[in-house]
Amino acid sequence: MKKLIILFFIIILTLIINPITSLPANAETTPLNPNPETLEHLTLEQLQQRINSPIISEGVRTIDLREFLIDLTPSNTEFRDRFYPLLQNQLNRSGTPIALDLSYSIIQGDFDGNELGLRAPLYGEAFLPLFSEQERSQLQRDRTRLARLSQLSRSLLGVPPEQVEITLFQEPIKLVHTHFMGEVHFNHSFFLNRVEAMGAIFDKLADWSETRFSKLSNFAGANFGSEARFQGSIFFQDIGFNQGLFQGTANFKATRFEGTGNFNQVQFKQDSNFTRSQWNRNADFSGCRWENPALFDRAKFAESLFLTETTFRNLASFRETAFNQSINLREASLRDRLAFSDTTFANSASINVAGLRFDSESARITGDPGQIGKKLSLPSLPGNETLLRQLVRNFRQQEQIADANQMEYLTEHLRQENLFHQLIKININTASRQQLIKLGLSEHQSDAIVRSQEERIFGSLSEVLNLPEIDLATYIQLRDRAVAGEPLSLPGWMRTAIHWLGLSALLLLTRYGTSFWLIFGVGLVAIAYFSVLFWFVDRYRRILPKPIIPTDFETPWMLSTCLGLASIGLFAIIRTSSEPLLTLTCLGILIIPIPTILIIILYKKGRYHNLIDSSYFVEDTGMRQLRLAIGRLPIIPRFPAMRERYLPLLWNRRWNWLNYYDFSLNNLLKFGFNDIRLRDEHLPGIISSLVWYQWTLGLLYLSLLLWTLSRTIPGLNLLIYLK
Repeated sequence: MKKLIILFFIIILTLIINPITSLPANAETTPLNPNPETLEHLTLEQLQQRINSPIISEGVRTIDLREFLIDLTPSNTEFRDRFYPLLQNQLNRSGTPIALDLSYSIIQGDFDGNELGLRAPLYGEAFLPLFSEQERSQLQRDRTRLARLSQLSRSLLGVPPEQVEITLFQEPIKLVHTHFMGEVHFNHSFFLNRVEAMGAIFDKLADWSETRFSKLSNFAGANFGSEARFQGSIFFQDIGFNQGLFQGTANFKATRFEGTGNFNQVQFKQDSNFTRSQWNRNADFSGCRWENPALFDRAKFAESLFLTETTFRNLASFRETAFNQSINLREASLRDRLAFSDTTFANSASINVAGLRFDSESARITGDPGQIGKKLSLPSLPGNETLLRQLVRNFRQQEQIADANQMEYLTEHLRQENLFHQLIKININTASRQQLIKLGLSEHQSDAIVRSQEERIFGSLSEVLNLPEIDLATYIQLRDRAVAGEPLSLPGWMRTAIHWLGLSALLLLTRYGTSFWLIFGVGLVAIAYFSVLFWFVDRYRRILPKPIIPTDFETPWMLSTCLGLASIGLFAIIRTSSEPLLTLTCLGILIIPIPTILIIILYKKGRYHNLIDSSYFVEDTGMRQLRLAIGRLPIIPRFPAMRERYLPLLWNRRWNWLNYYDFSLNNLLKFGFNDIRLRDEHLPGIISSLVWYQWTLGLLYLSLLLWTLSRTIPGLNLLIYLK
């Protein structure tokens, strides 16, 4: 019995192993790169047989010339002279167009693809039904352009125009892993169907200039050993050159991409010319590697341009280029100049430079002063601090102070956001199980994070991906609702809150010292407000029994000038502030609540003191001149003789209302035309508090103003340069 069982297993194993070892040789997979030694030479008899017996490939009748060695060299003249006519007659037979498949073949000698298509006059009407509406429009534009060129040639040289023809291909052309050892010419062709050239090898010139690709075409993985010429071509649908290799010049000058242009992970060994190219959909150059200059001058990008993880070892020029949407330079590497001179950006366009690396001393970004810095953007501060310092240095070396200041403003703006997130978001290192569940995590994921809290501190939120229970979807869910870092104690939280408040005020009032007109507008609004405030307190004393109020002439002048001055300040704030409403809110918090409370108390208590009919403010009658008053205090000296020198303001003068503006100038900007101060007798304490409050704000304002000037005027920026 045991012998029968053993014999049964031997027979079963023999039946299983024998079919595997006896498989035919043609069952092996086709190699990606054809080997000339293993390919069969195509003869005229085989060519005629393949033409007469087309196969069905993807539902289309196809002439199968795969895995052949096709000799089109001058030494094989007889075969070459009959090769093109035989194929052309069959490919363009009326009513029954046939595709051509040259995949995995090697073609020796020059390959003239134009000899295989259907020759049609550019100005004819017979073939118009074959074109779509978009293709007809383009054909009409081609006719107009060539007509103008012909007219110019005839007028200048006296040469009559030649009959211009185009080559039509109605069915697919397959060149998958085809090796062209000579030149390839498909110029001035119109492909009404797809072109498949994945992995094709072009040893010499590949001329596809002035060619129209109607359907989705694919050159993925193609190897261009010499010049690749696509200038003036149009891709009506998506085109793929991803993972390709351009060892020679890549010429895409004046090429138009109606669909997505995919150049992902392409290597450009020589110059690449995309000058005056037009991209109506996304252009993807992610992971590309440029060894020589990349020229995109005067190009137009209707949608996004992706340059993520791209390496530029030489110049990358985008001069006079138009961008309607964003440019993504995330994790890109620069070793030379990235030029954006005279570039046009739409309002929504920006340049994402997160993770950008300056990998050499000559690496730099250039652009129009005052514009390029505003277009650079970063999503967050952590991980980009070094990059921001390099960008500041980049623009300072080019003496583009406005752009360098913009980078510092961006740095502090991101720091403000980071501080705010630390204050309000849940820290993943201290979150309880219930808090994690409220964030959207499952109980199993919450338990995993709680266990990890006892073993480690998450330095960044991305570290939670190291936990097997946390997937990418969970991380994305946590990213906007949680933070990671050192836990904050109560004193630490208070310090962070104060830091955030101070930084927010600097950003809102001065753009972190980068906008003189913003801080100037803030000062104008503050001067107008305090001037009318002190005028009101000083002139509106009482109505009964004897009115002490301003004259009818004084009131409209004071109110109208206050309104005009405040309007100028508001205009400056709206034009220069990135968040005008928040800037006005911050300014209002500083100048409105405390003075309003003091004035309400003052009028509620009433004023019953001596010298009720005399101004609270006195002026130095010894001289009238424009003077700096940085160290001046808002009250007169205690020395009794000073009362003879400082006399009350003259209420009966028509120009008296100007003194209140002068007083605010003295307190806020520390200069004025007259030395106006508070009197030192019979003065309500609330009036004194108001003046001292304005004087204190004036010290802070003057500091911010001088700091801003030192950062925005090159002459005052010497210390920053030396640093």
